[in-house]
Amino acid sequence: MHVSITGASGFIGRRLVSALESSGHRLTVLGRAPRAGSSPNAQFAVWDPERGLPPPSAVQSDAIVHLAGEPVSQRWSPKVKQRIRDSRVAGTLRLIEAIAQSETKPEVLVCASAVGYYGDRGDDLLNEQAKPGAGFLPEVCVEWERAALTAQPLGVRVVLIRIGLVLGAGGGALQKMLPPFKAGVGGKLGSGEQWMPWIHLDDLVGLFQTAVEDARWSGPINGSAPNPVRNTDFTAAIGRALRRPAIFPIPKFAVKLLYGEMADVLFFSQRMIPEAATKLGYQFRFPQLLGALKAILG
Repeated sequence: MHVSITGASGFIGRRLVSALESSGHRLTVLGRAPRAGSSPNAQFAVWDPERGLPPPSAVQSDAIVHLAGEPVSQRWSPKVKQRIRDSRVAGTLRLIEAIAQSETKPEVLVCASAVGYYGDRGDDLLNEQAKPGAGFLPEVCVEWERAALTAQPLGVRVVLIRIGLVLGAGGGALQKMLPPFKAGVGGKLGSGEQWMPWIHLDDLVGLFQTAVEDARWSGPINGSAPNPVRNTDFTAAIGRALRRPAIFPIPKFAVKLLYGEMADVLFFSQRMIPEAATKLGYQFRFPQLLGALKAILG
């Protein structure tokens, strides 16, 4: 298949490019400028989602994977929040406008979404039919998914992967978490009772690739491992994998001083399960947290 990918230079995108190429797919990557270390075998197409439509050749592919978006993990200001929203909603609408104008349309659009769709939900078990939460991130995710679904009337199969906490070597959330644990001063966030929907990077890439290749996949897919854990168990598992103590709790006020409003997201409780992927027969390589952490930290 010919697959076009936005956000291919990011933590998830780089691994997905490698996996798709290894499976024999032909790739076009879209971005503002070529990045050092990008695949020499992929075609490159210039696209700035904030400025206009992608070139017609970039959407005349068998499949499009849309990963591009402003990072959420930063201190929020009104301008940052607007960039987070616009990069996802307006950028997706521009992508689909280009598809609408193209004579040749992709078979499938696999669009990133996020666990932020569900908001802070306590102990509720969250499958793909659960309603969205309230607040800034849920609102952005709802608009983001609604924008992606405008491709359906064009005859395009749409898959929405609601990504949880992605664990992998060389980047992502884990890279930011590890330094205090390696120094022996890591610990739970606040009470530690909040649920954390995590997924190994290899499994997330597997979900995206399967969504591209398997015509049975459509609609929302929870991008998390089948066994979410509470934060206290998550941090204890990091400590065990590193053979370091994890006994120093981090109070919420300290995180708020560093990240402001965005800190609230780190304390969300989201007991998300990948019911749709499991029913479709996806086999997780890393269903248990400790096994995933040991594979990453080695």
